[in-house]
Amino acid sequence: MFVVATLGILASMTLALVRALLGPTVYDRVMAVNTFGTKTVLLIAVVGFLAGRPEFLDLALVYALINFIGTIAVLKFFEFGDLGLTVRLEREPD
Repeated sequence: MFVVATLGILASMTLALVRALLGPTVYDRVMAVNTFGTKTVLLIAVVGFLAGRPEFLDLALVYALINFIGTIAVLKFFEFGDLGLTVRLEREPD
């Protein structure tokens, strides 16, 4: 049963890679890479269960956090052109 789940996850990861390569917009590509990362977390968890190694769940959680933070950073970079390291000063009304 879990082998079938693993094959299904691998198939959906392949489809996400195809979407990441084809686009058409940069946001579609970023979300496809995010989907690929989410499927990787699922794959790590299933492989850990099949191997009888519960510590793989810890690795999957760390990977999920890195995937989330990375996706937010990339989207912020594409939206604003930087990661907010510069201070933007607005003019005060006279």
